[in-house]
Amino acid sequence: MAKNQLNELYEKYRDPRITEKECLVDSAIATDLLKRLVEHTHSANFNSAEYAKLVQEICLTYHLSKGVSEFYQNVGFERRGEGEIFCDFDDGKGTILLLRNRIIANSGAVLVASIYVSEEAEVLSMEDYHNLDLMLNVIISFISRRRLQRVVEQYIFFDENGYPNVRYYLRELIRLQESGRLGGMIAVNFDLHNFAVINMDIGRENGNAVIQNYFNMLEEVIGDAGCICRLGGDKFLCVFSPAVKDDVIRILSGVAVAYDENIDRKVKVSAAAGVYVIPENAGVTKDNVMERIMIATNVAKKQDEGAIVFYDDQMKETREHVKTIQQKFREGLAKREFVIYCQPKVDIDTLEIIGTEALCRWIYNGRVVPPNEFIPVLEQTTDICDLDFYILDEACKSIRHYLDEGNFGVRCSVNFSRKHLTNPDLLENILKVVDENNVPHNLIEIELTETTTDAQFRDLKRIVNGLKAAGIRTAVDDFGIGYSSLNLIREIPWDVLKIDRCFVPKDEDDADSTTRKMFCHVVALAHDMGLECVVEGVETAKQIEILRENHCNIAQGFYFDKPLPKAEFKARLTKKNYKDRV
Repeated sequence: MAKNQLNELYEKYRDPRITEKECLVDSAIATDLLKRLVEHTHSANFNSAEYAKLVQEICLTYHLSKGVSEFYQNVGFERRGEGEIFCDFDDGKGTILLLRNRIIANSGAVLVASIYVSEEAEVLSMEDYHNLDLMLNVIISFISRRRLQRVVEQYIFFDENGYPNVRYYLRELIRLQESGRLGGMIAVNFDLHNFAVINMDIGRENGNAVIQNYFNMLEEVIGDAGCICRLGGDKFLCVFSPAVKDDVIRILSGVAVAYDENIDRKVKVSAAAGVYVIPENAGVTKDNVMERIMIATNVAKKQDEGAIVFYDDQMKETREHVKTIQQKFREGLAKREFVIYCQPKVDIDTLEIIGTEALCRWIYNGRVVPPNEFIPVLEQTTDICDLDFYILDEACKSIRHYLDEGNFGVRCSVNFSRKHLTNPDLLENILKVVDENNVPHNLIEIELTETTTDAQFRDLKRIVNGLKAAGIRTAVDDFGIGYSSLNLIREIPWDVLKIDRCFVPKDEDDADSTTRKMFCHVVALAHDMGLECVVEGVETAKQIEILRENHCNIAQGFYFDKPLPKAEFKARLTKKNYKDRV
């Protein structure tokens, strides 16, 4: 504090002897107090209890009655009194402000330290004032530094809602690893199941309350031996002791969570969780932990509600397989390693080939890679969309080739993933491929699978209407194996309904079996809606007989042929029928 400011304070006491007064506190004691204050506030091992004790000692030594420190984020907050105020010592008698130091930091934060005395307090000397001024500056410096640390901690390790974030989680893993306590702990990554639906049902504000209460529930169970953090939205991470494993798994599997305690309103919350039991003494790092819980979580999310999946090494092998497929896909596409196999569609009354489905096979290093090894992988990204258009182009080239040779032209269907539905130019892109190959539109059929959301339904309806207007037929593929709605065939103008093999009766099914009854009604529904009905997975003469009984005359399956390479299909197409099989 400047000398003239000190003089202003002296004036408050109106004591002409102040400049000549002896020091209340011996200079050696004052120096020791200042030194200890500096050392303690700058110590890496700062102890708040010892700090408070030292402040109390200073106040008692100088006959002070109260010491207060304040922090405000900016001047506006100070003006409104919105800040943090700490009273480090107060004997209840401090009515006179003795010193008040205030600074504005470069960040705009306002820091204040004040000391008060009672009316009966002895007048201090100039040296006493000077020493107290130095001590207040040390305290302000300390508050500034500690507050900055807290701000850094808040911004780096917590999100805007106050939840610990992924950096907090990684720091905790490092601390556990460095202390030798990571082995044996259990790490989990989890997503709340269908939380978007919960938000829609009870509102976002109540949804936030549900998340907070669910978080608190887990935090209380986990305790100080671990932590729980929020990745964002409805995604979380936690690590905890095996002693609380059963309680944590119980909560993750599904519990009722209150969102309005006044009227006892609750909602059931469960999670898809990937769990990794960290082995003892295995040299596991935070990166190993994160990788393995993410792998397990991806598996859990593909399963039913409340799925809890524990990591094992087979999952990592599967993950490596996925990475390999994704890495080699682009190269395989460029090298045209993906080829068409055609499976005929047959009129079971005339035994004539009336169509075919273009199926994809990957010829890699001389081996035919079956689709179940790569299609599900490509469907995890938009790679499947590129493959679909590649197959459409190949199918169109083959049709054009057959037509140019004078062979009988049959309609060819091509599968398109529902991932295409987000493409606003899908209709134009399909027509461009067909027209560039000069293929009549009536020889192309696009097979699309069921949708799971209202938005996808609207997009699907738009695409099917557009293809129909262009003269390209459409089929709803695998009808019945998803979450089919009658609106799917009531509101969308399909041409073909493909019944999945799961609805095809087995030879041992009698007329009263559930499968036979469902098959009968699905076929009747297709006919009543004016849809062509194609049955997949037909393998036996008995199934052919059942199709005839239900007036479903188009079959696709091993009874006639497996998917054929183009040369074999061309030979079969030349014969035009399967009368040689009878």
